[in-house]
Amino acid sequence: MKNNPEFADYKRKLATYFDSRTNYDRGEFHPKIAHLLIKYTKIVKGQKVLDIATGTGLVAIEAAQLVGLEGRVIGVDISPGMLNQGRSKIAQLGLKNIDLIQTDAEVLNFSENSFDLILCCSALPYLTNIPDVLRHWYSFLKPGGKIGLCVFAETAFISGIVLRKVAINYGVELPNWNEITGNEQKCQALLVAAGFQDIEIITKQLGDYLAWEDLAKTWQSILRNPLSFQLAELDDEQLEKAKEAYLSELKFLETNQGIWNDITTFFVFGRK
Repeated sequence: MKNNPEFADYKRKLATYFDSRTNYDRGEFHPKIAHLLIKYTKIVKGQKVLDIATGTGLVAIEAAQLVGLEGRVIGVDISPGMLNQGRSKIAQLGLKNIDLIQTDAEVLNFSENSFDLILCCSALPYLTNIPDVLRHWYSFLKPGGKIGLCVFAETAFISGIVLRKVAINYGVELPNWNEITGNEQKCQALLVAAGFQDIEIITKQLGDYLAWEDLAKTWQSILRNPLSFQLAELDDEQLEKAKEAYLSELKFLETNQGIWNDITTFFVFGRK
């Protein structure tokens, strides 16, 4: 797969998509889940940490502040645009114990037994072979080292659920982005299969009611997302009809409080 031109094309689209996410740190959601992952991980001074799909460094920067000068944090991401945002924040904070590296999370080349801790916040759905990747990451941990993941239930994010329903009508079967981590049992099985033990899962509901008008604005961003690229390949007439159906389906779900957007979130930990 990794030598397949389709794989390379997908990775280019992925990098371009996240390069465009200049508002990633704005709002509450991404900073909140990054902070919760750090909180539940219980980082201690002196640890060497690998933050995978670090983005703008939300997790990596907080981890660097906790491990202190005795520790070290390496953040990796495929998007140079995101990493540039992260480097700017690191410079402003004057942190000296953190490095950000542009690379693909699926082809990392660190030495075995290098890290005390590996973290990955909300990025697993973008990987092409999650079980293989987790086994690969496992090798980077020292014996007794810990992995910490932030993942989502298969019921999470109403926009994706509605989009998959609409896409079927146009012969497009979009994957459930969170199916592989869809519930606590799946999360447990995923880490056990990769070799981890002492699995711990903390489940939080981070959802809220959203206004229809706000959800309606998500259409264009959905089309840019590489996980929805099949839908973007429809012709203009089909796309317009699909958009109308998407908005109609969301409108049907509206209540006096708004539209419920489930975000059942799993913070999953395991040891080598």
